[in-house]
Amino acid sequence: MTDVVIVGAGPRAVMLVERLLARRTRDAYPPLRITLIDPFPPGGGRIWRHEQSALLKLNSMARDVTVFTDDSCLIAGPVRSGPSLIEWAERVRDGRLPDVSIDDPALADEVRELRGDGFPTRRLQSAYLDWFWRRTVAIAPPGVEVQWHQGSAEWVDDTAEGWEVALSDGTRLPADLVVYALGHTGRAPENTTLDVIATAAAAGFTYLEPSFTADADLSRLAPGADVIVRGMGLAAVDAVVLLTQGRGGRFSRTSAGHLIYTPSGAEPRLHLGSRRGVPYRSKVASQLQGDAPAREVLTPAAVTALLDRPGTVDFTDDVWPLIARELVWGHYRELFTGHPERVTTTWEAFRETLRQVDGDTDALRRAVREVVHDPLDRFDVPRLDRPLGDETFVDADAVHDRVRRHVADDLLLRTSQDHSASQALFLTILGAFLALADIPPERWSARSRAVDLPITWHAFFSYVASGPPAHRLEELLALADAGVVRFLGPDLSVRLDEQRGFVATTSRAPGEVVADALVDAWLPAAGAAASDNPALRELATRHGREVHVADDAYTGSLGRIEVDPDGRVIGRDGAAHATMFALGPFTAGPEAGAFTRPQSNALSLRHTDRVAEAVTAAASAVASARSTARVRVASR
Repeated sequence: MTDVVIVGAGPRAVMLVERLLARRTRDAYPPLRITLIDPFPPGGGRIWRHEQSALLKLNSMARDVTVFTDDSCLIAGPVRSGPSLIEWAERVRDGRLPDVSIDDPALADEVRELRGDGFPTRRLQSAYLDWFWRRTVAIAPPGVEVQWHQGSAEWVDDTAEGWEVALSDGTRLPADLVVYALGHTGRAPENTTLDVIATAAAAGFTYLEPSFTADADLSRLAPGADVIVRGMGLAAVDAVVLLTQGRGGRFSRTSAGHLIYTPSGAEPRLHLGSRRGVPYRSKVASQLQGDAPAREVLTPAAVTALLDRPGTVDFTDDVWPLIARELVWGHYRELFTGHPERVTTTWEAFRETLRQVDGDTDALRRAVREVVHDPLDRFDVPRLDRPLGDETFVDADAVHDRVRRHVADDLLLRTSQDHSASQALFLTILGAFLALADIPPERWSARSRAVDLPITWHAFFSYVASGPPAHRLEELLALADAGVVRFLGPDLSVRLDEQRGFVATTSRAPGEVVADALVDAWLPAAGAAASDNPALRELATRHGREVHVADDAYTGSLGRIEVDPDGRVIGRDGAAHATMFALGPFTAGPEAGAFTRPQSNALSLRHTDRVAEAVTAAASAVASARSTARVRVASR
């Protein structure tokens, strides 16, 4: 047997297993044993495990989730198609998947009611991933063993024969190849965070540091207490759900269709604010009805021209202006071709206008006012990014009301078919995300690699294209009407006063909010060496290294493990390990997620297949070397 040990058993790990097995189409392959190590069951892993609140949902529609390759995938390995999440649910409720048994009544109800444009619970996604894992193992070809060892990897030692993986329960697993597929990990508190934790605890206040919402101890937040929630992304939305509906509150609709919230009395009072002061843009429900999306600015030719120049590519100076202009083109193409009744000229004429203004925001705004009458149809990137602009407010009520109006407008834009330009915007920014993958990592400037791409661009993309389901924002409005949620506005600043508690202010309005508790509602920052996972910390400091970048303008670290394009871990000496691999968000490889949209030639599937090809070749090399050694011994 050639032993491959995979540290992790979440979606990316199981997708890798599927790609490894898909390649074994010939009897000539040597015997292989694949062992996944994870304290949580394979498929869902920690993040998508079944044992979490049934209120927590994906922020993707059921029709937009798959773990299978399809005929759109430009990959070296064979395509093995399978159902998307909605297709899987349809087969389950039609009785066409006898290997799926759902005993949970609530989950069974969800399967019966789910539609393609619905947002499934994480628990249903867990069931889908569990089935994918079991199906993958069930059709493993002869000569392959696949198993799960429930536990946590602590460290990996190199031995004369290869590797040995040490588990927290004392088990030692021999391995010819090791693959780290840990997914998202937490981060041990450091420096300022430790100071806030200690100071708040000593003064009798409560601080919840960045974490995965399903794992956060929200029970520390007392009913009726004032709680400042810093951050308005997905983690904040999940926290609001668990602290309201999760504590017995109920949403219902009036006869006019208006959503209202009836408190249980167990909720805290939640004060939400952030840099922008508004929630992430909701997912889009409309469909395109104009011309198909087309890259007109950030084209393959434009990317090639950047790469043909000497020197590095800078995201802020070279690429961001192209993305911003592309977003403008995408929005107005759909508005003019899909809704000609909402404008006073033709798309052909307005294309010339866009060429003339060429990224000049003020000129664009003047030109748009002449031909687009509804302010909600007007678009530019600064207004998208900072919808409250430089507005100031007379008091806290004015801030709250302004944010509430913004959320209501955003819901209209993202859910009404009359505003399908929002769908075009989503597809355009998704195309830009994929276009950036055509630029090799080593061509980016140091600051682009360490800051602009993983932080600035990722945050903007998430804000525009990876927000919550629309009904979550509708719920926020109902919670605001019920007095459970208050909006603090943009440019939020929070300090700890040891006598009074956490004090929140904004430069946009007078006054302050004082609370006994603060929740920093975002995911832990990347940092392999500072991870709360011991195996990842060891990988960063012993077998591999975090990527450090430097040029004349910037020096810094990505906080992520350096790997080559095939996923091989780069050792401390700068050479790639032949039998140690890593893939996922903790690496400096492609930022691709795990499961993805069907029929999209997804980057995650392409990269996972490429790593599987390299792992297969390495396993074959190990088996061949072992066979050669046996022959030599026998011939003596």
